[in-house]
Amino acid sequence: MQHATKPHPRNRLRISNIDHDRLTVLARASLDRTPATAEELLGEVDRATIMTAAAMPANVVRMGSTVITQGGSGNLQRVTLVYPGYADIAEGRISVLTPMGTALIGAAVGQTVSWKSRDGRQLSATIGGVEAPSPDPRP
Repeated sequence: MQHATKPHPRNRLRISNIDHDRLTVLARASLDRTPATAEELLGEVDRATIMTAAAMPANVVRMGSTVITQGGSGNLQRVTLVYPGYADIAEGRISVLTPMGTALIGAAVGQTVSWKSRDGRQLSATIGGVEAPSPDPRP
């Protein structure tokens, strides 16, 4: 596994059926351009528990969610998880096709997610808060 990981077994992933379908299509379409990231995303959505959008707990990261994370050094970061065409790091919007974005999808408040940065560093952050996504965050 090259990028995102959630090593602790209690880190259960939950993804809505809508996000599951869209992310599977996105990852498969990205296999030629970014194979490692696309394969990691496919692995994450495949191991997740799939729920209806209405049944998704409010504290779980979904597409369009704004997430407050705390890194190992104690720094707080506020990011919104978006599809690649809407990513803008200066605006705090990160793509689900980044190592951090892939690690966040489906995780819940209180969980610590880990990923390997593109330059090889091992990074992690604890999810401190999740704000509900807009009604339809798709591109």
